[in-house]
Amino acid sequence: MLINGASGSVGPFAVQIAKSFGAEVTGVCSTTKLDLVRSIGADHVIDYAQEDFAQGDERYDVILDNVSKHSLSQLRRALTPKGMLVPNGGRFDKRWLANAPVLLVEAPLLSLFVPQSIRTIQLAPNQDDLLALRELLESGKVRPVVGRTYPLSQTPDRTSADDEHTIG
Repeated sequence: MLINGASGSVGPFAVQIAKSFGAEVTGVCSTTKLDLVRSIGADHVIDYAQEDFAQGDERYDVILDNVSKHSLSQLRRALTPKGMLVPNGGRFDKRWLANAPVLLVEAPLLSLFVPQSIRTIQLAPNQDDLLALRELLESGKVRPVVGRTYPLSQTPDRTSADDEHTIG
């Protein structure tokens, strides 16, 4: 499994959950986050500044794309013939809005005509899923990754722009 955006807000949880289910995980992140992604269990890491996983020879059974920097065809090329792509939208900006029709309409339709599947994330947690997540958290198999902490007295000084890239 490849997790693009392995050090962001969703990525560290995805790496740890995938590992808890026995997946071999490759995490894609920035140079400064390579050690972090290794420390949470990734078997392999790719520095996106040095290598483009979509241009490499490696093929993945599952790609969770939290970044949305590659086209649908580039992502499909990095999948195995019967692999699954899970686009997670990345940042909510103009690029995401431009990709929304592809993710919501074209990708599921394309899945009808190619052996690879493209699945969007559906936010409908149920009690069984939440209990499984609780078990992973309580067992220590999954832990939150905190980039920085601040004293409560500094809270008014913080802005959302300051915290844009603080995870992990």
